[in-house]
Amino acid sequence: MLSFFFDTYAFYEVIIGNPNYQEFTKDVKIVTTHLNLMELYYQMLAIDTKERAMDLFNKYEEFAVPISNSMIIEAMDFRKQHYKQNLSYADCIGYTIARKMKIPFLTGDNQFKDMENVKFVK
Repeated sequence: MLSFFFDTYAFYEVIIGNPNYQEFTKDVKIVTTHLNLMELYYQMLAIDTKERAMDLFNKYEEFAVPISNSMIIEAMDFRKQHYKQNLSYADCIGYTIARKMKIPFLTGDNQFKDMENVKFVK
């Protein structure tokens, strides 16, 4: 089974039924963080009910991995190195975790389009 780090963009595209993300809905091991679930919850509040946002948070919570202090430091070093790309804190942490776990970072965020270890899907 293939593993992917789902950033918030990936979750959102799966939820809205983007056909380009269909292949990531079955037989895939999901890895994410609570920060990505926080972003997803907030996005869902903007377009759906609080109940639906909570249901999705709870559905994906089991896939959240802990964020160590060393991971935070490494992610912020990465963010500083790429400061011109205006990357979010959550994305930098997720990308760093994906690299450490040697799994692709699944996203459609343009800032990550040409980076190593990224599965870029629009």
